[in-house]
Amino acid sequence: MSTAPAPVQEYPTFGLPAGSVRGILSVLICSFFWVVLLLPNPPAAPLGHFFLLTLVFLAFASHPILDLRAHVLPWLLRVLFVGGSAATVVVALVQNPQVTATRLTPNPNEIHQWPVLLGCLAGGFGLALFLRFALGRRSEFFMTLRAWVGVIAMLLLFVETILQFLVLPSMADKNPEALKIWEGAIIAAVAAYFGSRA
Repeated sequence: MSTAPAPVQEYPTFGLPAGSVRGILSVLICSFFWVVLLLPNPPAAPLGHFFLLTLVFLAFASHPILDLRAHVLPWLLRVLFVGGSAATVVVALVQNPQVTATRLTPNPNEIHQWPVLLGCLAGGFGLALFLRFALGRRSEFFMTLRAWVGVIAMLLLFVETILQFLVLPSMADKNPEALKIWEGAIIAAVAAYFGSRA
C-alpha cells in the first residue's frame, strides 16, 4: 500500500498575507502620481506609469483563502492606495483643476510607444502565468522565483521614483532610448509579479 506524497504548502511571498506584496506595489505605483499631482513643477509622468496603473486594479483580486479576512495588512494597503489617491486628486483639483487634468493626461509625444509598452506588460504578465502553469503554483522553485520578482519589482519602482524626481531633472543630457528600455523593464517586472499571483 503506497501513500501519496503530501502536497507542498504554498508560502506567500516574504511570509506576508496574500495580497500584501501586490498592495505594496500598488502603493508605489500610485505614490508616483501623488508626487506628480502635488509637486509645484514636477516632470511629466512617463507613459509607462499609465500602463502600471492598470495593474493596480489586480491588487483587489485575491485567491479564495478562508482566513483572508483575518489579515489586516492587505486591506490596510488597499485603503492606503485608494484613499491616498482619492485624497491627492481632491487636493490637486481644489488647487488647480486644469493643471490636474494636464498632469493626469499622457504626453501625446509618447503615444507612439504604446505598442511596445503594452507588449512589455502582456509579456511579463503572460510569462509569469506560463511559468506558474508549467512549474506549478506550489513548486518551491516557482515560489522562490516569484519572491525574487517581487523584490526586483519593488526596487525598480523605488529607484524609478528617485530617478524621475531627483536625478533626471538635474541632468542636461538624457538618453531617451535608454529610458524607454528602463521603462519597459519596470513594466515587465511589475506585470510579472502580478501575473504570478493572478
